[in-house]
This record gives sequence, structure tokens and C-alpha cells, in this order.
Amino acid sequence: MKVYFLGTGTSQGIPVIGIKHPVCLSTDLKDKRLRTSVLIDWNGTKILIDCGPDFRQQMLRIDNDALDAVLFTHEHADHTAGLDDIRPYCFMESKAMPIYAQNRVIESLKRRFDYIFETVNRYPGAPSVEIHKIEPYHDFTINNKTIKPLLVNHGSLPILGYRFDHFAYLTDVKTLDETTYNQLQDLDVLVINALRIQEHPTHNNLKEAIEHIKKIKPKKAYLTHIGFQLGFHNEVQNTLPDNVFLAYDELILDI
Repeated sequence: MKVYFLGTGTSQGIPVIGIKHPVCLSTDLKDKRLRTSVLIDWNGTKILIDCGPDFRQQMLRIDNDALDAVLFTHEHADHTAGLDDIRPYCFMESKAMPIYAQNRVIESLKRRFDYIFETVNRYPGAPSVEIHKIEPYHDFTINNKTIKPLLVNHGSLPILGYRFDHFAYLTDVKTLDETTYNQLQDLDVLVINALRIQEHPTHNNLKEAIEHIKKIKPKKAYLTHIGFQLGFHNEVQNTLPDNVFLAYDELILDI
């Protein structure tokens, strides 16, 4: 399994428009972050988690020419706003793109991208989707590969994380319940969000992310969904436990 970090930034990315903070002005490429998303290549099956506003740029950057499915963690724009740009994959394969999300998220996508979901008088240039409604703890398969959707709490909003064999991806986490902790045992790699040093009402700060990692006990953990307030990549990395790493755009893991 290969995991491509397409973006590791928070909802505004880094640099943020109009902000002159030193991290936003950094020349280190590891401090340049597009909106958070990963592409998983699981023995040739390519699965995208979240399709944010930087999706087109991300696909061009890694020269990705195939996509089997899109999984959504939740409905916020930094995780969904690139949905229209799946159209080249639909056209190349001459078929609808399978998308997987909670019912609430599907309904939100229908409101915002109504022309994609239109069944009468469809615009011929629109992408088409194949809807799969999923719920936490109800496993599903893509090309005979089992995926476990997990409940995580984005403040008071219940959203999804995903486990693929011995790899798990969680973003926009604030709290986890015991059922999810139990589903996250025996991991080789955990990805989890760490927004900044200061507390935030709906996202982990760095301390909270480390506490989740200590409880889950993966062999390795990577931090994502990072804001400029966390600090310079290399400086923060030097403060982390030996098995915890800051993810960065274009990082590729071979699991």
C-alpha cells in the first residue's frame, strides 16, 4: 500500500492569503501546504480521501491518471469543494465515480453540486457519481478490499475516519469514543490532525494529537491538517516523540 499526502494544510492552506506570518513566508517547501487529502494506492486500487479545492492541482502534481473511488470524511468545503474536478476520470473511464459518505454529507453535496446529481436534463459536461451511503463501524468493500469507517468527533459534528488494514486516516478530530479507540489497535501507521499549539474548539491541538497517539499506540504516526500557527516544519519535528512525524505535501508512505 502506498499513501500519497496530496495536501497537509488546514482549511486555508499555507501560506494563507494576506498573512505575513514567518511560516507563511517560509521558503522551505515543507511549510507550503495545500488542503488536506490523501490518495491510497492499495495494490492498484486508487482511493481518494476527501476532494478539496486543490484537488485538480494535486492530481496534476503527482501525475495521477486513474481513480477508483472517493471517500469523504465530512461536508466542509476544504474536504469537498473539488468534486467537479473528478470529471476527467469519469470521461476517461466512461462511467460514474463511486463516492462514499454519510447520508448527511451526500445531501450536502446534492445541494451544492445539484447539476452533478441531476437525473433529468443533465448537462453533458457534468461528472457523474455512483452514491454509496455509509455509516460508522459498518465495513464496506472496494475491489474486494475491506474498509472500516470509524466515528470521530469534529467538535460536536460526527464525521468519519477510515481504517485500511493496518493503516488508519483520521482528520478534523477533536475527540474519539472508546469504540473507535478499540477499532484502532494494532496499527502500523496512524494519520491524525494537529492544527496548532493553542487549543481549538473543533480540532486537535498538538498536545491532544499526541495524547490520542499514546492511547492508540501505532508503530508510527503522522500529523496532518496543520495550520501555520503550529510553527516551522523542521522546528516542530525536532520536538516530537521518536515515532511521530509531521506529514508534508508530496510525502509518500510505503506501508
